[in-house]
Amino acid sequence: MIVTLKELLEIAKAENKAIGSFTCPNMEIVMGTIRAAEESQSPIIIQIAEGRLKHTPLNMIGPLMVQAAKDASVKIAVHLDHGLTIGKAREALGYGFTSVMFDGSHYSLQENIDKTNEIAKLARQTGASVEAELGTIGGKEATERDEVSKYTDVGEARMFAENADIDALAVAIGNAHGHYKGKPELNFERLAELQKAVNVPLVLHGGSGISDEDFRHCIDLGVRKINIATASMDAAITFAGRYMAEPGEHDYYHFNENMVQGVYENVKHCIKVFNNKEPL
Repeated sequence: MIVTLKELLEIAKAENKAIGSFTCPNMEIVMGTIRAAEESQSPIIIQIAEGRLKHTPLNMIGPLMVQAAKDASVKIAVHLDHGLTIGKAREALGYGFTSVMFDGSHYSLQENIDKTNEIAKLARQTGASVEAELGTIGGKEATERDEVSKYTDVGEARMFAENADIDALAVAIGNAHGHYKGKPELNFERLAELQKAVNVPLVLHGGSGISDEDFRHCIDLGVRKINIATASMDAAITFAGRYMAEPGEHDYYHFNENMVQGVYENVKHCIKVFNNKEPL
């Protein structure tokens, strides 16, 4: 069933867990992600970033994601990740997305607040939730450029949360999109300061490559949404590659199912970690 991001964040806070937000650039990844959520009986978020739409047009993937969420037996929010323009936010909301993010991290603080509120005004018309970003999360996701990480400033975060109409705030604590070059070094002290400073749930982007133990630590420090993209896509490639390396004939349908299975395995593991119940 399709729900808003805000509803899922309230569940996460009440149960001291995080909701996985999984990038879904094709049908196979949508299927594998939702299969894992339904088997785990856990709510999730499925998302697509505006910067990736040249590979996956929104008018194709958007309706697919929304219908898949409606048909699912668990609660699912459908989210526009790293929105850059009001036009794409409007388009996503038109397809039935229940959450949009505006990534104004490259603007000044006041410009980020103003532009986020412009997106929020649009989103509230359909009852959708809003996520924003402060600080610079490294790697590539919002654009094709490699961004250099810059920690979220605590004072700016407090001001932003007080003046922007948001339901969640993505912060930079050493996390990065894509593959990490070495072991991720997260600044838990900064995360603890941010948790105390703001009154909205925190979001961790760049989840692929972070250890299970570090995920749990982030959850205990107020992170309620964790984004996963690269790990699911890597899993799809790995499982499909193994199938193609097997001797004998191959066909598309088994290739497809191996991609789905790879994503399922990754998402199922993530959900177990993010639910913050079973020992690691």
